[in-house]
Amino acid sequence: MAYDDLLENPVIQKYLHELVGPTGMPVAAAPPEGEVTDEELAEELNLELNAVRRALFILYENDLASYRRLRDEDSGWLTYLWTFEYENIPEQLEEEMHRLLDALVERREYELENEFYLCEQDSIRFEFGEAMEYGFECPNCGEQLVDMSNARLVDAMDERIDSLRDELHRHPEQEADA
Repeated sequence: MAYDDLLENPVIQKYLHELVGPTGMPVAAAPPEGEVTDEELAEELNLELNAVRRALFILYENDLASYRRLRDEDSGWLTYLWTFEYENIPEQLEEEMHRLLDALVERREYELENEFYLCEQDSIRFEFGEAMEYGFECPNCGEQLVDMSNARLVDAMDERIDSLRDELHRHPEQEADA
């Protein structure tokens, strides 16, 4: 099977699972070498054709598969021949890590720049402005809102940000592209 070494990596397995979900995972985890039709995959993997097509389309949208169309001259029917292109996965994971890092940094800034209040009864968090509008009472239950420290959340974000930066810096050739 093509891409055996790549598919043994648990990070890549998780990435593919996040993309195609549990129903599409048999398709993503068993890429044949060369071209294959969706019907051949469905039969080989004993899956419904729609599940195979859904997984293939998701892989295509994420630049992990491509197709070419052939028209049957007699019937006029189109046949799609699919090719898996998993050599793009490491770069896509890198891009995903950069997006996550950027989002975490932005969220951390939001957490640091705002003061929050909590309704302990309903577990609803309010920004200071919202809490003030409601007179520091929960609009759902009327309970008094209490000052909420988000220090543990910010600390957890700091750890995750540091971890992502460390991981990204382990691959300096990829970091230079960012």
